[in-house]
Amino acid sequence: MPITAWVILLLLLVVVPILLIRLRKRWVAAFNLAVTNRITSRFAARLPGFGILTHIGRKSGTVYRTPVNVFRAPEGFLIALTYGRESEWVRNVIAAGGYELETRGVQYQLYSPTIVHDPTRRRFPIPVRIVLRLIGADDFMQLSASR
Repeated sequence: MPITAWVILLLLLVVVPILLIRLRKRWVAAFNLAVTNRITSRFAARLPGFGILTHIGRKSGTVYRTPVNVFRAPEGFLIALTYGRESEWVRNVIAAGGYELETRGVQYQLYSPTIVHDPTRRRFPIPVRIVLRLIGADDFMQLSASR
């Protein structure tokens, strides 16, 4: 295979998914809701950097379990808002003012959700910052483990 074909293949495999995520977050979110979340829900509560957020729908009252990217912070936890602050689970958590998070096999009751806009992403580990920059995620949710 000529070198230009390899370059084109590499661009397709790397650049296209990044552009899809950046430009069509709603499409990717719908796919993740239908497919990816069902798969990651099986292991997200035990892996570092992941967790399962249990929250109640503000309109339906339904209990939801949403896999999220979560990181420990001195005051509690940080959750990367990879689909932005307008996601339904974000609205549910803000409306409720609290919820449960299971990460690394431990359950936490969390309160005081606050949305923070930070284009530097400096509160996240460096590899995570790079990925968040690539997909254009500048917002995160800050949570407290105490009231």
